[in-house]
Amino acid sequence: MEIIAIDIGFGFTKATNGSRSLVFKSILGEATEIQFKGGVLGEASPDENIQIELDGNSYFVGEMAERQSNVRSFTLDQSQFFGSIAKVLALSAAARMASSYMPIGLVTGLPIGYYREYKDTLGKLLQGDHKVVLTNVNGQKEEKTIKISNVRVIPQPFGSLFNLMLNDLGELGDKRYIKEKTGVIDIGFKTSDFTVSDRMRYSERGSRTTDTGIAKAFGVIAGKLREKSNVNIELYRLYEAVDQGFIKIKGKEYDLKELTVQVFSQLAKSIASDVDRLWADDWDIDSIVLTGGGGAVLAKYLQPLIEGKVVTTDPATDARFCNVQGYWKIGKHVWERGVIPQPAAAQQAPAK
Repeated sequence: MEIIAIDIGFGFTKATNGSRSLVFKSILGEATEIQFKGGVLGEASPDENIQIELDGNSYFVGEMAERQSNVRSFTLDQSQFFGSIAKVLALSAAARMASSYMPIGLVTGLPIGYYREYKDTLGKLLQGDHKVVLTNVNGQKEEKTIKISNVRVIPQPFGSLFNLMLNDLGELGDKRYIKEKTGVIDIGFKTSDFTVSDRMRYSERGSRTTDTGIAKAFGVIAGKLREKSNVNIELYRLYEAVDQGFIKIKGKEYDLKELTVQVFSQLAKSIASDVDRLWADDWDIDSIVLTGGGGAVLAKYLQPLIEGKVVTTDPATDARFCNVQGYWKIGKHVWERGVIPQPAAAQQAPAK
């Protein structure tokens, strides 16, 4: 069995098979015929040119959809997201990771607030055989059958906890989290997830999902830009601009540094207030894990506002992968504990 982990986020979709990782924006678009393919100079990355045919429809996915599609699907509405978008995003990632001939054990996650409502729905959407056609940057098509034999859906923030606890063989590495009471703050694009693990026992009282994700700050920034430029900026087009500290709109440059500090500071205060209310009775928490892509972005604003020992992501790593790496490790623990992954070359289909 091949183990694949996929984190289907409102902002980004992340995936790993233990030896390779993939991330792309959670955007779908209608596929159109492109007269000139590839980069103007040099080769374009395959992960930036995702085109998939599924269930009779052809889609551009991620950067390809943002760059090429006239009609794009990007939503922060959970019903629409899990009803019509999540399956395509997940299978787009799985198709780039999986071998056609091997059954797949898939681990994914859901925000705590959506877990009860969408757990079974998501599992049924993903389990089974899925016939897809991938089109590469040169226009060559590859038919694949994605054979997902097992699906495990876990509460999203536990991915980061499993990532800290388990090693790459799915075996227990750091025993501290089994013996201690740990709080997890997982900040994503739309949501922030809070949960408490008391010696690996889930606490319903200490767990909640809020809409205090990075998108809330981006919404304020987009609103200010609309007032100044009279242009509606899609939230997913602000990632690079906020990171760079400026954006150009119709040739005019708008500085975002001061505004970003202001809105991120306010968002951090809101999240810290949620922590204080939610964990008022959990004064015996040993450590608080701050995770997720949003957690890394807000760490310098949020960490001073939280009392207690705060564990943050290593700046050298991409915090967006904390959950999905934990999903993969729990998949190893459940289905292949202690099995050393084969080199990529050894995973290819045998010659016929």
